[in-house]
Amino acid sequence: MIKLVLKYLHGSARACAIIAPLVMLVEVAMDLQQPTLMAKIIDVGVANRDQAFVLSRGLLMVAMAVIGFFAGSACSIFAARASVPMSGEMRKGLFAKVQSLSFAEIDALKTSSLVTRLTNDVMQMQNMVMMTLRGMVRTPLTMMGGIVMAFLLSPRLSLVFCVVVPVVACGMAIVLKESVPVFSSVQICLDKVNTIQRENLLGVRVTKAFGIETRQAERFALSNDELTSASTRAQDITFLLLPGATLVMNVSVVAILWFGGNMVNAGSLEVGKLMAFINYLIQITNSLMMAVNLVVNISRAEASAARINEIFAVEPGIAQPADPCSPASYALEFQGVSFGYGSGDRAVLKDVSFSVLQGQTLGIIGATGSGKSSLAGLIPRLYDVSSGRILIGGTDIRLLSLNELRHSVGMVAQESLLFSGSVESNLRFGDEEATEEDIGEACRDAQAASFIEALPGGYKSVVEQRGRNFSGGQKQRLSIARTLLQDPKILILDDSTSAVDLKTEAMLRAALAKGSGRRTTIVIAQRISAIMNADEILVLDFGRVAAFGTHEQLLRSSDIYRSIVVSQLGEEALAHAE
Repeated sequence: MIKLVLKYLHGSARACAIIAPLVMLVEVAMDLQQPTLMAKIIDVGVANRDQAFVLSRGLLMVAMAVIGFFAGSACSIFAARASVPMSGEMRKGLFAKVQSLSFAEIDALKTSSLVTRLTNDVMQMQNMVMMTLRGMVRTPLTMMGGIVMAFLLSPRLSLVFCVVVPVVACGMAIVLKESVPVFSSVQICLDKVNTIQRENLLGVRVTKAFGIETRQAERFALSNDELTSASTRAQDITFLLLPGATLVMNVSVVAILWFGGNMVNAGSLEVGKLMAFINYLIQITNSLMMAVNLVVNISRAEASAARINEIFAVEPGIAQPADPCSPASYALEFQGVSFGYGSGDRAVLKDVSFSVLQGQTLGIIGATGSGKSSLAGLIPRLYDVSSGRILIGGTDIRLLSLNELRHSVGMVAQESLLFSGSVESNLRFGDEEATEEDIGEACRDAQAASFIEALPGGYKSVVEQRGRNFSGGQKQRLSIARTLLQDPKILILDDSTSAVDLKTEAMLRAALAKGSGRRTTIVIAQRISAIMNADEILVLDFGRVAAFGTHEQLLRSSDIYRSIVVSQLGEEALAHAE
């Protein structure tokens, strides 16, 4: 945990972290002088009726209180200026790390858990640093200083602390040891709550359509009850320490009043010193209470630090090659490629081999679950192959720079995801430096210009979260335009026109055909009409290549392809193939 904090505590934040405890020394020094001054006022000024002495020492106490106030305020400011930037840098580092992970690592860590770690866990670290910078000096110094000052007032009466301090310290050590795993379980339960909450918010339309609000509410309530139970267990452990420490200190006050009162009656201790002793005991008690809160906070932060470090410890499965090279062309070839999503999962693709020349169009078709989207995701290395090779221009894609590869491969996924902002800001994901003419051309090719220009704000129109204010077909066309603006050398359309009408789809195919001579295009579709004019067609069946060839060749040689054609176009579509 300390290494994690120091890694992101740099620059002015580190300077503030050094200054904060130093300033706190001033407040502690001022606080420790107050009971002794009060004792002198009582034993000297009041006992001798010396008004001038009382007034001078009283003004000195006020001055010390004011200095202590400003020193404490300064410490809080410096602690905030250290902890808040630290958490911001940690959050940025964590986000950058998540962005560097492959889909496989993100799937294993789970999206909801990553959100919790980026928010709640980082906030726990921030709170811990804030409290520690204030408490790591004030708590031990006030405690030890109070004990020393009390010992100087009465060594005999100070023997009470020989019992009190070890008892409380042992209790704190036990709580710290027991609470860390409990707080870890709390964060895991919070992950589950966030998962269900996210699913229900994103799927609220499905929930209402099926009328299962009650069932989903019960599912959320069950997960929430688990979080409540875990949180209660954690609080039970930590909150036992606070009343326990209070009990020990109250017993100490009674003991001091008992023995101190007897010493006052015997004349071996002045009344002012007894009152000062009690004040020091109160300071020590407050320090112990702060120490208890600090222990609880550190326990939670320790659990959060472990979860954050778990992400930083993950080595990206897809890494940059040591000596990246560039492809000679953008012809695509699969050589005996097999792939599965996990080490224990069945293979989704099995011994897939085919090749496509640069400038050609490859159509891919197959039943649902045959591995079409999985195959597409391997080309830009969203996942890596389990075995075999994928070549671009005769070069294994694992030898290409990731940035160059993903800039060269433009992919329009099945789910058209738009980000909150404007239409233009979403389109500029493809090219930040694109001119208005470039944007307009890409939108015209994607058949999106007409509906964009009809919007009240045109290209400046607002896009709500996940593009909720656009239809499925509009989102697909915007996604295609965004990818075309990237000007990819290999274009992958993964069932990206499923929500588009046949007329618009035909116009879109005609527009895309204009650039097909310089671009390798892969079209994954369920409609035969979307791929039948492709240069080559790949038929997948249960992750294997069932057939490969042109439309006419497959009509004659592939029963699977022929059955798909008949189911969509009818028996008459086979007439010219015979």
